[in-house]
Amino acid sequence: MLTCATFGREGRQLLLTHDRDELEPPARAALARVDALHTGLTQIALEGGDLDGIAAEVGRVLGVGVAFTSTDGRERASALPADVRRVLAEHDLVDPTGRLRVERMGSGGVAVAGGEARTLRVAAGGQNLARLVCVRQDGRLTPDDVHALERAAAVAALLITRQEAVTAVETKYQGDFLRDLLLRRTADEAYVTEHADLFGWDLRRPMVVVSAELDPPDEPVSGEQRRTWQKRFSAAWRQVCTGLGDGIPTVDFSSEVVTLLPVGSGSGSGSGRGRGGGAGDGADGPAGRDVVARAVTAVAGDKGGGRRPFSAGVSRPVADVDALPAAYGQARRAVEVGRRIGGGGRTTFFDQLGLHRLIALIPDPAELTSFVRDALGPLAEPTAEAAELRETLQVLLDTNFNVAEAARVQFFHYNTMRYRVSKLERLLGPLSTDPNLRLDVAVALQALKISH
Repeated sequence: MLTCATFGREGRQLLLTHDRDELEPPARAALARVDALHTGLTQIALEGGDLDGIAAEVGRVLGVGVAFTSTDGRERASALPADVRRVLAEHDLVDPTGRLRVERMGSGGVAVAGGEARTLRVAAGGQNLARLVCVRQDGRLTPDDVHALERAAAVAALLITRQEAVTAVETKYQGDFLRDLLLRRTADEAYVTEHADLFGWDLRRPMVVVSAELDPPDEPVSGEQRRTWQKRFSAAWRQVCTGLGDGIPTVDFSSEVVTLLPVGSGSGSGSGRGRGGGAGDGADGPAGRDVVARAVTAVAGDKGGGRRPFSAGVSRPVADVDALPAAYGQARRAVEVGRRIGGGGRTTFFDQLGLHRLIALIPDPAELTSFVRDALGPLAEPTAEAAELRETLQVLLDTNFNVAEAARVQFFHYNTMRYRVSKLERLLGPLSTDPNLRLDVAVALQALKISH
């Protein structure tokens, strides 16, 4: 017997009674599935279960593949068989880093292999917490299925809200501890060891400090939007670092995420000091380049799902906690100078800063600007002609004023390059014969990159 309570227009309760046996077989089956799912989800919630348990129960009852992801598609828990994952990949619904492209599925669903892939919002208090991804290969989802999935999303929202409340307290405690460690506010080795072990952090191995910041948006945004972006950004770093290995500290400092990535054999611990600016330099690149590249690539993904561009700075490797404060300073300087030199979306290693390390230490920007103008004269002007001459000057410096080689690099005729050399020397002085003057303009060109 099925009994439902509803209310009339005047608030009087009406009881509607219907015998299950009178329902059509498909309706009876749908009702049975909903009842079974309700029972299972209630049990999971009462027993303090997790998202994996909800995903498994929904998948079992409805006969579908289920995953819970972050709002941008990073998988948090799932019950997705291998064949379902293969179907998603074949329909380009998984990016190279494994992120589910939830933005392509949508609440209306997309056709996959004779079935359907659909996402539902997991929300509480008007805030998006996650996405529920459901895949059925043998047909479309019915309205009853969608209703059951909405019920599962509601239970998931309760679990996530509870989990985030606990996580917020833990991450604040961890953040305060790591900030004290990086700023030399604690020197008691026993205290540090005790807390590191409590958090499950391994600080007894070589590591690099990574400081990552979201790049400023092109348009003004509200503080609430910034906090949402930062929350998603820090959650992404925590999830990625958890996948890289055990005991990796990753904390959110409100405007930056700081993580201590292990450096060892196989993580790209070469000691070379190239001049490039990215995380994926050659075999003689900076220490930790491979593990940093894996982390940055996984966090950045294919830029889909609402991910924001970010910049990162990486320190030299350190062997113990006593060297962490200096390493943190290196990472901060790397991200700041790297962004000033090459713009946003850049990963910069401290060992790659070269002369820019010294230039960035000059406290007075006016003094730096004055030096640039004195050394470069009219080439310091923000004009197209000045920029073109600066490019030629940099090529000449890189080729040690070999006019023939510089002409080949810039695809100029030899006589054209000779004319440009003459023009540069009229403006700046005897560059081809005065090594001190050449040094001044070389430094000024690098300083101009930072000042811009």
